Amino acid sequence: MIRGLMTDEEWSVFEPFLVRRSALGGRPPRNHRRVLDGIFWICRTGAPWRDLPGEFGDWNAVSRQFRRWCASGVWDEMLQALADSGGDADLLQMIDSTTIRAHRCAAGQKGGLKIRHSAGRVAGSRRRSTSG
Repeated sequence: MIRGLMTDEEWSVFEPFLVRRSALGGRPPRNHRRVLDGIFWICRTGAPWRDLPGEFGDWNAVSRQFRRWCASGVWDEMLQALADSGGDADLLQMIDSTTIRAHRCAAGQKGGLKIRHSAGRVAGSRRRSTSG
């Protein structure tokens, strides 16, 4: 059993956005709850898609469904609905900058690798150019 799976109450929030019949017909959805749990597991752990445990289904199928939901705007609809719900702020948490580490170059560090010669070496070396 995997820790951190959605409760029935949490699934009831997401279910209306994910379990819809397509206007084009096609095969009915299998288990969107399991797929969503798999997507949340990937987001929570930061693991690559190929490392998704088998309990969530085929990693490639979960990845494809995630991309489909991104392209169709499902995530935007869900986030907007959560924001408009007026729910408890502790239940609606997002990633903030305190949990993300950026490389020092991305944080605004000036310059890069600098080669510094020792004073003795510079004084003892011959000139490389002549004065005019």
